[in-house]
Amino acid sequence: MDLGLKGRRAIVCAASQGLGKASAMALAQEGVDLFIAARHARTGLTGFIAGLARSVAEHNVTVNNLLPGTFDTDRLKSNLAALAKNSSRSVAEVTEEIRTANPTKRFGHPDEFGATCAFLCSVQAGYITGQNILIDGGGYPGTF
Repeated sequence: MDLGLKGRRAIVCAASQGLGKASAMALAQEGVDLFIAARHARTGLTGFIAGLARSVAEHNVTVNNLLPGTFDTDRLKSNLAALAKNSSRSVAEVTEEIRTANPTKRFGHPDEFGATCAFLCSVQAGYITGQNILIDGGGYPGTF
């Protein structure tokens, strides 16, 4: 699918590795001119994004938060190793427990996250802005 992104611009934060890098790669494959930022601690991001999204929407600019669940990244592997150590269990045991707790019975792949990012930047998603998009394989129980 042509996402209509060639020649557009995007800012990708925390893009040095993992999910940010996968997002930057997916956008680059679509011909997007990228501005990449490394990781920094940010607070109040949800409110900031919503306000920013409203202020630039009339200019055909969309701004959304992508909220990841457990994705198969180096960070996840590090967290699983720390959890195993702290609970005196094996990494394999902890990994299996976390993986099977998700309704999909797997971890997300960074390319899935990147593809979602690219879609949300596409012309087909031009009316989606100021949103928090949860990408967690159905792990968040919601209200049911």
